[in-house]
Amino acid sequence: MTLGEKIIKLRKGQGWSQEELAARLDISRQAVSKWESMASTPDLDKILKMSQLFGVSTDYLLKDDAPQEEGFADLSPREEVSIPTMSLEEANAYLELAETAHRKIALGVSLCILCPIPLLFLTGCAEFGLIPMGEDIVSALGIIALFCIVALGVALILPSSIKMEQYEYLEKEPLNTQYGVAGMVEKKKEEFEDRYHSGLVIGILLCILSVVPLFGAAALERDFAAVCGVCLMFCMVSLGCHFIILVASRWGCYQRLLEEGDYTREQKAENEQNSPFTVFYWCVTSAIYLAVSFYLDSWETTWAIWPVAAVLFVAALALKKMISKK
Repeated sequence: MTLGEKIIKLRKGQGWSQEELAARLDISRQAVSKWESMASTPDLDKILKMSQLFGVSTDYLLKDDAPQEEGFADLSPREEVSIPTMSLEEANAYLELAETAHRKIALGVSLCILCPIPLLFLTGCAEFGLIPMGEDIVSALGIIALFCIVALGVALILPSSIKMEQYEYLEKEPLNTQYGVAGMVEKKKEEFEDRYHSGLVIGILLCILSVVPLFGAAALERDFAAVCGVCLMFCMVSLGCHFIILVASRWGCYQRLLEEGDYTREQKAENEQNSPFTVFYWCVTSAIYLAVSFYLDSWETTWAIWPVAAVLFVAALALKKMISKK
């Protein structure tokens, strides 16, 4: 067993992520990743510190043929069997499937955001006499178009989500990886990092700037300009969400395999506890958004429910965590 394999075994036996081990050694997580992938070798002082942290001898760490030592880790046979192990082939298959599935999901979400545009635009055209059709007929056509676009979006989202269900355990359970997986994923993550940050910035800016067409329409003081402004707002939000989902979902795949960020073992346990509350909260939010929007017939303003709900959701989780600690 190589030094990298021993570090992986001992680290996961302690239930630590790469970030947690790096914090204990006062180094970067990238350094730990390189040790585990055998891209580099730790200095002697780090070897000594790891022997103390793990409760093993330095001979065990340095010699490939050294006798087996378990250290402080609680590695009962039952616990070892309960933790899934992912091979290099499985990791590559997961990343390939995720990339294809998330592209379709991002497109499906974008279509669902765009769905009100035909109804709003056609109704506005009929109201201001730009098309020779009655408002009832135009509204019916707009609603038909809305449901068709939603159906297309759902047709893209559901099959892709179903295909990804086989990897749901990556979000909820501890994970062991075979030798070479961490190094391969870390390399892909580093290559994608610049694209991730730029895509995230573009997506967020598009969502923030989506209100600009509304202000522009208000400045023109024309009713039909307001309709066009709302339609353009939906287009910008849709495009922004598309960018965000594409880069964030791929970044999340790397974090799941490396057990970093929102997917450390501690965070997985906390997410599992919060899961029922999360489903309930966003279902209620969606119901409120649709009810208020249809009742007031003011789609150009009810979008504000979503950012408000997002802020309240974070606050609710923080309050829940504080209460649970007490």
